[in-house]
Amino acid sequence: MKIVVVGGGSTYTPELIDGFARLRETLPLSEIVLVDPDRERRELLAGVAQRMLLRQGHPALVTSTDDVGAASEGAVAVLLQLRVGGQDTRRRDETWPLDCDCIGQETTGAGGLAKALRTVPVVLDIAERVRAVNPDAWLIDFTNPVGIVSRALLSHGHKAIGLCNVAIGLQRFFAELVGVGPERIALDHVGLNHLTWERGVRLLDPVTIGGTTPVGSGTNILPRLLESHAERIATRLHQPVQLLQRIQAVPSYYLRYFYEHDTVVREQRKGPSRAEEVAAMESELLRMYADPATDTKPDLLSKRGGEFYSEAAVNLVASLLSDRGDTQVVNTLNNGTLPFLPDDFVIETPAIIDSTGAHPVRTSAVEPRFAGLIAHVAAYEQLALDAAIHGGRDRVADALLAHPLVGQWDIANTLTDRLIAENSAFLSWAK
Repeated sequence: MKIVVVGGGSTYTPELIDGFARLRETLPLSEIVLVDPDRERRELLAGVAQRMLLRQGHPALVTSTDDVGAASEGAVAVLLQLRVGGQDTRRRDETWPLDCDCIGQETTGAGGLAKALRTVPVVLDIAERVRAVNPDAWLIDFTNPVGIVSRALLSHGHKAIGLCNVAIGLQRFFAELVGVGPERIALDHVGLNHLTWERGVRLLDPVTIGGTTPVGSGTNILPRLLESHAERIATRLHQPVQLLQRIQAVPSYYLRYFYEHDTVVREQRKGPSRAEEVAAMESELLRMYADPATDTKPDLLSKRGGEFYSEAAVNLVASLLSDRGDTQVVNTLNNGTLPFLPDDFVIETPAIIDSTGAHPVRTSAVEPRFAGLIAHVAAYEQLALDAAIHGGRDRVADALLAHPLVGQWDIANTLTDRLIAENSAFLSWAK
């Protein structure tokens, strides 16, 4: 069984390889192909990946190439984890919006739009190259902004599912708090990628594990968690205890950009930016990977981000291939799940995964305090996708004007001109 990792030169890759090795019975791979335009990076990561597999007695062969078409022949899945422009563009995404008193962040606000504009055309080109040689391969998108990128893929008819590690990370965290295995925790997870809330945390009876409808079954232990562990949960999310208690839900970390916008802007101005921190970590990680003695995942990688991504990816691909019909949190088409959004919008939701794809699990009505923001950001994402596919200054300005973190005429226009200037090298229509 062959799997392809596009963006295989990423420092994330050993996280994936570690998961492939540990979960070999779940997903028995014989070949892993790392695709990356940077020859030095892809060969470096292929080397450390092969050593990691050998150390754990895994028989898979690791190869590398810059040809995604050739790599995808015979593959069961293609994982997308690329970053167009590298860490330098991320650093800029996180800094220039601050000049307008707006959040500087790589997946939301003006910086998130910049990343979408750079990324969507590249991902669609990759997807077409894959489809030309292997239309049966699943595309698993971990490339941010996941919701917009996944919708781009799905709107062009690709076999694609978006994946994020926020939900699986919280599942593991809640399981640790109550002292049970993660398989006994199911989340009432609602929203869009990087705009989600846990409205319930269900403790499943062991005999129900593996069922197809965990949302709404089991005992909802969220009230108990918020009563007994509110401080610890709030600290993890960098959000006020009072907020969690007021909304009786656990928001993702990314909701902090909305709930505490001005506070975050002040913090970001003090620096260093997250991009600068990540760049420093990447330099050290690459040095470690170049050491022929490195054959395990470095502890430093846990600070880089992407924790549990490998487990989420392995479980998703395994369920698609084996028709397991289990429930996982993924990014997929709404299809009536949230009645206040069109069917072709992409949401992040618990879904039944089988050989035909992801099928969202119906959930209870979404409270207005959540539904309003979901609808607002979903409208922005529609405009962002239009701008990413068709280009043009007016489309960029429309998206920024619609974004709840921007939403002012003068600021939207100033940010539009700055975004285009900062990213003209990546935008064919702006050259």
